[in-house]
Amino acid sequence: MSLPYSCDPEDHVLTELVDHVLVVTINRPDRMNSIGGTVITDLSRIFLEAEHDNDVRVILFTGAGRAFCSGLDLKDVSSGKTNTNAMGPTKINETPPMVMRRMDTPILCALNGAAAGYGMDMALGCDMIIASEKARFVPPIRRGAVPESGGTWLLPRLVGWQKASEIVMLGRILESQDIERLGLANRVVPHDQLLDTAMAWAQEMAHNAPLAVQAAKRTMRQGLDSTFEVNSQAVMAEILQLFRTADFKEAITAFMEKREPEFEGR
Repeated sequence: MSLPYSCDPEDHVLTELVDHVLVVTINRPDRMNSIGGTVITDLSRIFLEAEHDNDVRVILFTGAGRAFCSGLDLKDVSSGKTNTNAMGPTKINETPPMVMRRMDTPILCALNGAAAGYGMDMALGCDMIIASEKARFVPPIRRGAVPESGGTWLLPRLVGWQKASEIVMLGRILESQDIERLGLANRVVPHDQLLDTAMAWAQEMAHNAPLAVQAAKRTMRQGLDSTFEVNSQAVMAEILQLFRTADFKEAITAFMEKREPEFEGR
């Protein structure tokens, strides 16, 4: 492991850079990693910094303790410790789910426990999810709210309209077996294997050509809102750019020399 990227135990969000993988951990275990204090602004800042850091090829996103994120900290909101204006209409483009949606750097969620409301939306907004057998999703409808941070857009695309309606409108807790059955996680693993498995997946991604990985994510994201023809043109433009990179030349050379490529992201 490398030296910490930024890891003050008093911070609400911890980060550590490990061989091109930035581990981002929500660090309010005594409050079930609820969205309070500086969590929103910290996450947005960290994600934006990572997106422009060439040393970061993958983000591994998790929570400290027994929860991933229990949603909005209502106690902090009522006491004024959390600025709800940071989540309002004028600031929505600066919130973590919106920042995550625009990023080309892949984000893998190590879903270590409960993800409720805002936390569920952030987990679903990741590109891949490795879930612990202790993971659970808690939709917010029974709290008189809706999945306001991407869930209503993501769920119909992930599981189809009928299943999304069932999840959102009934508001039943989804245990790890439900998450796996619905295809909302790439894999469910024993709790003590979660971080090792997630890191193995993250490292596998990080050792692929980073520019190609980013282009793949970018064109898939764009494809959700475009026609087949338009997306095909975008993919071809990306490929022509990738053909000019040092990484593509390295891939060809490594193939001819029968060795593993060493990509530099250029």
